[in-house]
Amino acid sequence: MYRYDQYDHLIVRERIAQYRDQVARRLSGELLEEEFLPLRLQNGLYMQRHAYMLRIAVPYGLLSSNQVRMFAHIARKYDRGYGHFTTRQNIQYNWIELEQTPDILTDLASVEMHAIQTSGNCIRNITTDEYAGVAADEIVDPRPFAEILRQWSTFHPEFLALPRKFKVAINGALEDRAAIAVHDIGLTVVRNESGEVGFRFMAGGGMGRTPILGSVIRGFLPWQHLLTYTEAVMRVYNTHGRRDNKYKARIKILLKALGVEEFTRQVEEEWADLKDGPETLTQEEFDRVAKWFQPHAYRELADTDVAASHGASAHGDNRAFTNWLNRNVKPHKVPGYAAVVLSLKKTGVPPGDATAEQMDFVAELADRFSFGQVRVTHEQNLVLADVEQQKLFEVWQLAKSKGMATPNIGMLTDIIACPGGDYCSLANAKSIPIAAAIAERFDDLDFQHDIGDIELNISGCINACGHHHVGNIGVLGVDKDGSEWYQVSIGGAQGNESAIGKIIGPSFSAVQMPEVIGRLLEVYVRCRIEGERFVDTVQRLGIAPFKEHVYATPIAAEELHGEDHYA
Repeated sequence: MYRYDQYDHLIVRERIAQYRDQVARRLSGELLEEEFLPLRLQNGLYMQRHAYMLRIAVPYGLLSSNQVRMFAHIARKYDRGYGHFTTRQNIQYNWIELEQTPDILTDLASVEMHAIQTSGNCIRNITTDEYAGVAADEIVDPRPFAEILRQWSTFHPEFLALPRKFKVAINGALEDRAAIAVHDIGLTVVRNESGEVGFRFMAGGGMGRTPILGSVIRGFLPWQHLLTYTEAVMRVYNTHGRRDNKYKARIKILLKALGVEEFTRQVEEEWADLKDGPETLTQEEFDRVAKWFQPHAYRELADTDVAASHGASAHGDNRAFTNWLNRNVKPHKVPGYAAVVLSLKKTGVPPGDATAEQMDFVAELADRFSFGQVRVTHEQNLVLADVEQQKLFEVWQLAKSKGMATPNIGMLTDIIACPGGDYCSLANAKSIPIAAAIAERFDDLDFQHDIGDIELNISGCINACGHHHVGNIGVLGVDKDGSEWYQVSIGGAQGNESAIGKIIGPSFSAVQMPEVIGRLLEVYVRCRIEGERFVDTVQRLGIAPFKEHVYATPIAAEELHGEDHYA
C-alpha cells in the first residue's frame, strides 16, 4: 500500500500546526463560529446534534493493521469506544471534544493518515472497488490511478473552493463494485481494440435531492490523460457550476442544464489546451506510484474445496460455516486464496459500527492472515483481501467469536444506513432504529437465504448518505409536521445495471416500516420466477403490484425493537 513521501509528511505536519492555532483561537473567542466553520470543515470536523463529529479519510478504502489499531486508540481515548465506517469508505467518530482534535490529527499523522478531503467543497476522498488488486474479474488494478488522483487533487489551488463537494470513484474490474454511476466523476478501466488501457469517463452522477445516473462523455480516454481530462471537466464545472443555490450546485445539475452534448463539447474544448501538457502522465510517474501496489508474496497454492475439507468429514455437517463461505467469502485471482468480508451488520448493532475491541481484533486478523491489510467497503463492512483458503475455517471461528461472521453479505440484513437523526443535525428522521427493527423482524437466516440477494438502504435525509436511491429497497426519512416518517422506493440498483428506485407512494410511520418491508417481500415471493432476484422482479413487473399490496389494508402499529446503541 502507498506510503507517505517527504511531501506528504510536510503537508500533513503543516496542516496540523495551522489547525491547532485555529482551534486555540476559536476556544479563546478570537474566532467566531462562522469564521471557524470553513476552517474546521477543511479538517473533517462537523458539528452534529450532540457533539463534534470527525471524519477521517481512508483513501480508496485501504488500511494497514497499524492504522486500524490507531482507529481503535482514537475510539478509546477520544470517543465512546467505537467508530462508524461510512459509505465513502471512511470512518467517523461522533463524540469528539473540539480541544482534543489537534491531538487526534497528530496521532493520525503518526500512521500516515489525516482528515483532509472528507468535507468541504473540494474533491473528496477517492473511492474504488474493495477487492482492487485481487478481484478475479479485474482488468487493471485501479489503486495506482486512485492514488495519482489523490495526490493531484489534494490542495489543488484551482479546486479548493468548488461550487459544491465533488466525488470521484474508479473501477478496474468487469463488475462495477464502486457505484461509479452515482458519482460526479465515475471512471471504468477499459481496453481498446489494440489492448491499450484507458478509461470510460462518466460525469454528472449523484444522489441527493436530484438523483441522476452519470453520462458517458468519453468512451475511451488513454490513461496518460487521466489528469488532464479530469482537470478539463473540473474547469467547466468550476466556471459554470451554480454558487447561488447549494441545492443546484452539483455537476449533475450543470450537465442536465447544458445537455450531455454541450457539456462534452465544452470539456473537449478545455481539454484541447491541456492535452499533452505538463500534467500528462508518463510511464515513469505511473511506475513511481504503482510500485506501492505490487502483489504480495503469495505462496504457491492450489484452489481447495474448503466446504468439503471442513464439512462432514472434519467437523460434522457445519451448515453455519457453509453459509458463511457462500456469503462472506469472495473469489481471488491467485489460486489458493480468497477475500473474506467481515460483517458489521450483526442484528442489534448499528450498520457500519465497530468497537475499539473489534478494530484491534481486525488488525490482529490482518497481521495473521492477510499481509497486514484491511479494506473498507462502501456497503459498510470490512474485508481481509488475501486469506489462504486452507485457513478460512480458522478465520471464520475467530470472526464469529467477535460477532463479525454474520453470513448475511448481500442479503436483507446487510443494511446500509447513515447515522441519521441520532446524530446528524441535517437528518429529518432516525435511521438506526429503523435498521434495527427491520433486522430483528427478519433475523431468520433461512428466510434471508430464501429471499436471496437484496439491498436495503436507509438515509435519514435527502442528502442520501445511506445511498437509498440505489437500494433495491430504499428508505428515506422525511419530516411530516414535525414527526418522523419514511418514504419507500423500490427498484434501485448499483453496479453494472445501476438504476434509481421509484417511490411507491405516501410515507409511513417508523413503527410501520417492518411490516412495509414484509409486504414488499410477500409480493416478491409470490411473483418471482426461478433464479430471479428481488430487483429483477420489480423491474419486470413495475411497482404497481408492490404498491397495491402494501397499501391494500392499513398497517397496524408495531413496537419498535432494538437497544438504543447510543444511550
